[in-house]
Amino acid sequence: MNAIPTSSDIYLEVNGTRVAVVQNYAARTTRKSRPVEAFGEEEPVASIGGQRTHALTLSRLYATEAALADGLNFHDLEDFSLVVCKPDRKIIYTGCHWDDISEKGAVGDMILESVSLVATRRLETPN
Repeated sequence: MNAIPTSSDIYLEVNGTRVAVVQNYAARTTRKSRPVEAFGEEEPVASIGGQRTHALTLSRLYATEAALADGLNFHDLEDFSLVVCKPDRKIIYTGCHWDDISEKGAVGDMILESVSLVATRRLETPN
């Protein structure tokens, strides 16, 4: 029987170390295709797929105690990974950089309400 994913199954990694857990995520992958036109044809004869863009929105990020002890600052994170563990596979977004960070909370808390980021690559591996 497959386990139901929990918030600890969605997390940020830096150099293979878990630095934060994520409560929710949304992912959107887009690709701009181009038509291939042929002389004398009224419609394109084919299309060519372009580069993919992976845009993600994360909500309720909690830094791990070890990351806090190491002085983690979300604003300084670059080239990190988002790992999403599903019952049958693991989805890993690599080469991540944040676009937008929204914070909310008490003084000293390392909780982020929302982070928008872009990933350079998406991989799927079986569990």
